[in-house]
Amino acid sequence: MLRFAPSPTGDMHTGNLRAAVFNYILAKQRGEKFLLRIEDTDMQRNIEGKDKDIMFLLNLFGITWDNLVYQSNNFPRHRQFAEYLISKGDAFYCYCTKEFLENKREEAKARHEAFRYEDSWAELEKESNPKPVVRLRGSQNAMKFTDCIKGEIEFAPNEIDSFVILKEDGIPTYNFACAVDDMLYDVDFIVRGEDHVSNTPKQMLIHKNLNYDKEIKFAHLPILLNDEGKKMSKRDNASSVQWLLDSGFLPQAIVNYLILMGNKTPCEVFTLQESLDWFDIGKIAKAPARFDIDKLKFLNREHFKRFNEQDLAVLLGYKDSSIGALAKIYLQEASTLNEIREKVDRIFANKALVLAQLSLQNQEIESQEQEILEFKAEIEQLQKVLLEMLEEKDFTRSDFNDFKQQAMERSAFKGKKFFKPLRFLLTGFAHGPELSDLFPILRLYLKDILRS
Repeated sequence: MLRFAPSPTGDMHTGNLRAAVFNYILAKQRGEKFLLRIEDTDMQRNIEGKDKDIMFLLNLFGITWDNLVYQSNNFPRHRQFAEYLISKGDAFYCYCTKEFLENKREEAKARHEAFRYEDSWAELEKESNPKPVVRLRGSQNAMKFTDCIKGEIEFAPNEIDSFVILKEDGIPTYNFACAVDDMLYDVDFIVRGEDHVSNTPKQMLIHKNLNYDKEIKFAHLPILLNDEGKKMSKRDNASSVQWLLDSGFLPQAIVNYLILMGNKTPCEVFTLQESLDWFDIGKIAKAPARFDIDKLKFLNREHFKRFNEQDLAVLLGYKDSSIGALAKIYLQEASTLNEIREKVDRIFANKALVLAQLSLQNQEIESQEQEILEFKAEIEQLQKVLLEMLEEKDFTRSDFNDFKQQAMERSAFKGKKFFKPLRFLLTGFAHGPELSDLFPILRLYLKDILRS
């Protein structure tokens, strides 16, 4: 079984989603079940409703699970296993206070040494501390495992000192709950971020002391870097899955990019289901992968191209498939749903109101839109001419040259004074795709587009 084990303490970030995608793919490829485990042991940091947000997002990205587990439901089992380890001498009560341990850390720092817990400290404060923790005895031997991405990883003797498995309130620590649950649910392949590499030997040691000897494969995914080449953090917008969705990126494109990053794939554009045929976790690069928003925009456009016109229209909030065809033309210059929607919505916006808004925002708008204000008088005059033309003739089957010629003759405008106002009245922008390409669709809606 494979598992995705998010914590309901915050929003899902792209690294989380990448791990979920890879675990899901491997489960499907191996014909195994996929477990969603909500790791809710940190009671103080859990945020109500975040578990439902996680499930909603996974479904949105096409990731389904066979079993759902809340880690807190297994607290009684975790305590049973801790008591078993105490009974056989592999775990012990530690009465050290936080203040005592902090002083020991400062002493090690002053000696320029790495802090190591010493088992002899365990009962020094037994009389004054009624709430001990439970620690698992550390390893005296070297520990190593083979990572499917990073190769062999080894930890030196004594590098893993005795660590806490039950806190003073009886709640299991992350490593203990994780190791026990992986054992209980027969997880045999763990794919997660490389920030968990240091947790792996601790979880292996827990399994060893619980006499669990089933082989578990590991793959630790390299970190994601921002556009500056630094580790991606919460301060980076693209680290948030919700920000990507709110910005108009399609779930299909996001998944495509997360699989593509730092990977050798047979093609650039694909769906999650298509990747099941060829995905190989061993081909993920060891080096960190840089998150390139421009690459994601390219993939987003490519996935928009795969939409049929009716579905694209509905996605934009329109009923007619011709609006989907119009949107596809705008893929020349727009790459997100938000950008495409802005282009299409501006076509049908009241142009007098758009002009008024641009006038109010004069100092804040882009130079291209400031250009529109230079032709305000011509726009207003040409709009009257075009509306008069529509009263006299049905242009729904006319070609652009015929429409343009009549409008030019009746308005007596030429050059920029004609084409800039015409483009604005038809599209709401100063620049864009060729009007001759847009007109076969725009002509069906001219009265709505040119209304005053």
